Amino acid sequence: MSQSQVWRTHRQYAATAARWTADRWRKESERRSALRAERKPLVRDARRALATARAVDPEGVTSLRHRAERELRTAKRRVPDPMWLFAFKTAAALGAAGYVWLPQVSVRVWVWSAVAVVAAVTAFAVWVAVRERDTTGLKPTAEESALLKRLQPQHWKEHAEQRGLAGTLTGRPRLTDAGIVCAVRLDGTWTATKLRGAEDHIRALLGARTSLRMQVKAGKQGGWAELILRTRSAADGDDLTWTPERRSLGIDTVTGEQVTVPLGERLLIAGRSGAGKSVASRPLLYDASEGATNALVIIDLKRVEGRLWDHRARVASTPHEVIAVTDELETEMLDRLSILPKGQDTWTPTPDRPRITVVVDEGAEVMTAADGVPYEVEAGEGKTRTVKRSALPALESLARMGRAACIDLWWMTQKPTINDGIPKQIAPQIGVSICLAVRTPAEARVVLGEDAQAKGWNADELPVPGVALIRDGKRKPDPVKVRYMDKSVVIALPDRTPWSRSTAPTVEAAGAPTLTLVKDTAPATVPATDGAAARVLKAIETADEPVRQKDLVTLTGLSKGAVSKAVKALSASGAVVRTRDGSLTATRGDESAAA
Repeated sequence: MSQSQVWRTHRQYAATAARWTADRWRKESERRSALRAERKPLVRDARRALATARAVDPEGVTSLRHRAERELRTAKRRVPDPMWLFAFKTAAALGAAGYVWLPQVSVRVWVWSAVAVVAAVTAFAVWVAVRERDTTGLKPTAEESALLKRLQPQHWKEHAEQRGLAGTLTGRPRLTDAGIVCAVRLDGTWTATKLRGAEDHIRALLGARTSLRMQVKAGKQGGWAELILRTRSAADGDDLTWTPERRSLGIDTVTGEQVTVPLGERLLIAGRSGAGKSVASRPLLYDASEGATNALVIIDLKRVEGRLWDHRARVASTPHEVIAVTDELETEMLDRLSILPKGQDTWTPTPDRPRITVVVDEGAEVMTAADGVPYEVEAGEGKTRTVKRSALPALESLARMGRAACIDLWWMTQKPTINDGIPKQIAPQIGVSICLAVRTPAEARVVLGEDAQAKGWNADELPVPGVALIRDGKRKPDPVKVRYMDKSVVIALPDRTPWSRSTAPTVEAAGAPTLTLVKDTAPATVPATDGAAARVLKAIETADEPVRQKDLVTLTGLSKGAVSKAVKALSASGAVVRTRDGSLTATRGDESAAA
């Protein structure tokens, strides 16, 4: 290597070292400036507290003044010096020490001391480099760079009062996989809730676009809030297409984790029209219909989504089909509970009697169309009369009692309000809520809880489509990007035999009248005991001892009039008899239980 090449190499090394030193100096200077801007207000507060303590206790008799003085000293120590002052003090201290100490020691001690100082300085430089190094590998976009600059304490302090945010001060903002996170210090007139209400002022101060999702929540300690700007998503760059290898519901946009919802939960899936409920539910429906011990039943009066699954699920798409399948499900539930071994909490699914997931697609339609369906019933002497039946009592019974029998109800609706899209008897039984974009905060509170807004479950701010909030008692209010399962993928899934109770033993009272559909192209007869009478009979059979008629109202969930009519019909047919004290017992209870 020639001498010119050597000098060129040395100059390159020197330039690199100079750039590295300047970069380290700049970062350390910015860090100290941010800390000074954040902590100097604490010093002012401590000084005011000391002035108040001196006015109250001028003689220093009590501990109030001494405590205020200690707090002031502590606050001052926590404020770092500017970088130039820190460097000056360090150089002055080293120069003074060298001038006084080095001439008085031997050469050997001087040499080893110099080596130790060089090693310490090198170690300190390496530590600073490692500590300050950006290990996330995130590079801010132009938008994020502008927001990070405006979130700096100096900029915030200069413009906060003009924007109606006087009394707040930002900490040091951080860029994460989920966007920009910044702590905000609040004085005595501010709370996290009040700051959340001033979102428009924050957006104006930062110059943020209107569509940028902003979240304000309580900080980790009192007097602080946390401001989150969702400039990016942890799910960005991931393939959200559903495949058998990627079977999760979606990806957490904050942590990047795969989100799953296990079977065995009672679900509420809500969202306004176009929010993506059907797409979001498809991965869940696949899990519910896959496996030897799982079966799927879909109630879909819109006749759109259920048609995609009719090759591997039991689908009811007319009001009469809905009533028929809910009667079967309720009878199956009561039968399982009647033979459930003593001491066992839940039914053990088997291929013959699997776990059944009942999905109601668009609950508002079911509440309207499957309520008051007319039937003709024989009234004797060749006469008939018209009665109206509803599927809601059976669905409500499944929601209340189905979990122990491994029959789970999933309710889907685009009208998430009580008695419009969600029955008031079913809403309290929901264990997991999946909420896509809704229209109003009131709808978000119905689905996600009354504390939804206070805790950041703002489903009315979600983008459309394909983003959901999942509240199961464990998750934080982090949005989830749901996977996309195409219709062609559903149609191409392997066929499975739909569940049916036609081969299972059923309970039918001897001599019971039959019900005939009114206005049906193919009238079918169903036993009267598949309705209210069946529920009453099963409740009597499964009771450990004779049961009073008034207790049947609670056991079956039926009205007093319905229970009275059912008891009269069962007594007339001989399926139920009264004891001397007026209680009711089944004449074929043992035979039914054995079945």
